[in-house]
Amino acid sequence: MIQKLPLLRLPALLGRFRCDINGSPSVEFALAAVPLSLGIIATIEVGMILFATTLMESGLRDAARFGITGRTPDSLSRQERIVQIVQDRTLGLVDLEVANFDVVVYPTFSDIGRGEPFIDGDGSGAYEIGETFVDENDNGVWDSDIADAGAGDAGDVVVYRISYDWPLFTPLAGTVLGTDGMINLSATVAVRNEPWDGIGL
Repeated sequence: MIQKLPLLRLPALLGRFRCDINGSPSVEFALAAVPLSLGIIATIEVGMILFATTLMESGLRDAARFGITGRTPDSLSRQERIVQIVQDRTLGLVDLEVANFDVVVYPTFSDIGRGEPFIDGDGSGAYEIGETFVDENDNGVWDSDIADAGAGDAGDVVVYRISYDWPLFTPLAGTVLGTDGMINLSATVAVRNEPWDGIGL
């Protein structure tokens, strides 16, 4: 038989429960655990992103230091050695088979990222098919970037650039950053090749 508590005793019981501090550390930890865990995860996430970006930048610098000499290793081509340097310096955190890694040549530093000149017939500010342009590389089409692929010859300006979609550890981080679970990391280095005799050092 269930015995009902008199209504007059209920306020007294609630008052005793309110004053009882047993178990309060557990309740406080439960309230603090979620934001604390999120803070730890966010710190690790940001740390990994900064670490990977630093590795990409240092890898490009080391590759550029090799590339400007014109040296060609015995076992690899010059381009293969450049890729290998970046792969080694990024410690396997950046998959170069997935990343966009380019080594391209420009005539001068002021030409970096420049497209071929064209006559903007409709005043749109962008090239439209049929508009007259200067075909600087003789490939028959207008190019938004006049760069040529490769590590260049002596005295050439060479740009090393890499772009990689870094997968975030937690979906929450993607929500906060407004991405779909990926954040794009990129690095660029521009150098001028040293003068050499064309044979390699």
